[in-house]
Amino acid sequence: MKEFTYSRATGPEAASRDAGAPGAKFIAGGTNLLDLMKLQIETPAHLIDINHTGLETIEDTPEGGLRIGALVRNSDLAADSRVRMRYEVLSRALLSGASAQLRNKATTGGNLLQRTRCYYFYDTTKPCNKRTPGTGCAALGGFNRVHAILGVSDHCIASHPSDMAVAMLVLDAKIETIKPQGEMRRFALAELHRLPGDTPDIETTLAQGEMITAVVLPPAPPGKQIYRKVRDRASYAFALVSVAAIIDIAHDSIKSARFAFGGLAPKPWRDEAAEAALTDAPATDKTALDFGDTILENAKGHGGNDFKIPLTRRTVRAVLAQGA
Repeated sequence: MKEFTYSRATGPEAASRDAGAPGAKFIAGGTNLLDLMKLQIETPAHLIDINHTGLETIEDTPEGGLRIGALVRNSDLAADSRVRMRYEVLSRALLSGASAQLRNKATTGGNLLQRTRCYYFYDTTKPCNKRTPGTGCAALGGFNRVHAILGVSDHCIASHPSDMAVAMLVLDAKIETIKPQGEMRRFALAELHRLPGDTPDIETTLAQGEMITAVVLPPAPPGKQIYRKVRDRASYAFALVSVAAIIDIAHDSIKSARFAFGGLAPKPWRDEAAEAALTDAPATDKTALDFGDTILENAKGHGGNDFKIPLTRRTVRAVLAQGA
């Protein structure tokens, strides 16, 4: 690990202002950043501890939703009675991710910003455009079982690892941030993560020093909430395919449906146009298969992950049957 300086911020404004300097990084739970620092994949010059900035509360909003502070620990969020009652899909997604020990440290903001678990990103002896731009992508011709099939480019096929973000996407979550100049903004979670294109090292739309302060959930929509995660082993594994869904079915007809996917793309994936076609459709296997075909229309396997295409179709079918 390379040398770095350290400071402790006492508020979001001070933290963001200090992080405007080149080489500065925020640290809270550190469950991802510290691992990357030990491997010298991340080499910040200065760490800003944000654990004392007062962002660890969950509050009801006047509209009937929740405002979740960026420092709320994953375990606390999953156990909150309001989350369990009104946002079951989020609680289930959180509990399916990592171990209890990690959930006790990992934060809401950090979970959204965690970096890929691509083997080649972590192996500094292999080329990786995300780690070192311009060196190539070893996963394209290598072992790519866990890699993405949607939204990829010739420069990177890494997938996004978060379970929580997939559930928040299906719930239409919004992100609140503060910039070093003190400017605050709110935007849809769908706008946070970037596809790789030819700059896979730029993973989010956040500016240097911009700090996530909260995630805001609107009132839960009607319907049954489901989180289904398909992985290589029953626990402590990242998703090969995950689906967060909210399905409202009456008299064997779909009144409304939302689907978000994990394990398939460099960001949590959602296709609202495809969802719209489910409205008033019969809750049948054919509807599920047609929807899966639409979602996967531009999917591209790279050998080792070709199986994700039929696996996604089967998972969609199982989720729709569960929602009936």
